[in-house]
Amino acid sequence: MDPDVEFAYTEGLTEAEVETRLRDATDGVLALADDGDAYAIPVFHHYEDGSLYVRLGETPDSRKAAYVETTDTATYVVYEAETTSDDAEQHGWSVVARGPIRAVPPDDPAYDAVTINDRFAPIRVFDEALDEVELTLYELRIEELAGRSN
Repeated sequence: MDPDVEFAYTEGLTEAEVETRLRDATDGVLALADDGDAYAIPVFHHYEDGSLYVRLGETPDSRKAAYVETTDTATYVVYEAETTSDDAEQHGWSVVARGPIRAVPPDDPAYDAVTINDRFAPIRVFDEALDEVELTLYELRIEELAGRSN
C-alpha cells in the first residue's frame, strides 16, 4: 500500500440514526441491475415502516421499468457530504439500503394521489409528452440496512 495515501476513519450509525436519515432525506440514488449491467438513477423517496417508496415516471420504452423488472435486489443510497476548505476535514454520512423492489398495486391506499403528492416532490419529466408518462409507485422492502459517518 502506498504510505502517502490518506484515510479518514468512519463509524457506524445506530439504527435510530439510520432511520432518521432516511426519514429526513428526500432523495437518493436507486441502483438496479440486469444480469451484469447496472443502472442507477436519482429519485425522491418516502421512508415508512422498513420500506422505501419511490415514484417513477415511465414511458413505453422506459429503461427504468425494464431494469426494475430484472432486478432481484435493488440498492438505494442516501448521503450527504460537507465540503470544507481542507480536504482532510471533510465530513459526511451515507446510508445504504438493499432489498427486493416491487410495483405497488394501483388500488393500494398508498397510491392515493393526494398522499403521494404530500410524500414526494413533483415528478420530473425530461422531453416526454405528459400523456405518455405513466406514474408507478415502487416499494423497496429493506432487508439490509447500514449507515456510516465520519
